[in-house]
Amino acid sequence: MSKNETTQTKSQDAFSAYQENVNKLFTGIRQSVPQYHQSITNVQQEYLQAYENVVGSTISLQKEYAQKAGIAANIPEATLKVIHDTTEEFVKVASIQNQVTLATIDSTQQNIKTFNDNVKSFADLNRNILQSWISVFTTKTN
Repeated sequence: MSKNETTQTKSQDAFSAYQENVNKLFTGIRQSVPQYHQSITNVQQEYLQAYENVVGSTISLQKEYAQKAGIAANIPEATLKVIHDTTEEFVKVASIQNQVTLATIDSTQQNIKTFNDNVKSFADLNRNILQSWISVFTTKTN
């Protein structure tokens, strides 16, 4: 028996066939999510490493150029303090931004869970309404 014949044998009506195929689709999607997650993580890490290398190489090249050209690279202590303070503030802002982003993601996930629960409740309510209508309109045989 071929795969199509097996599917046709298992699926006796349009709704069963539809449900079976939707289940297959979501199973395939679920299997690919970890791969996407890993690939995205790998790309982010590689990009971060590349950017760090570019900045490091640029600083190194500029330092070498300044030394060979005899350009003084010393800066006043007050300027150094401003640079350090600005960097610290930037790090704090980035940390807060990351916290807000993570909280937003968590909130979105909770909203999706709530939506999913509501969909189930709504389906149950509709099922009860349908059953009540059917019982009203079904002729009773005595």
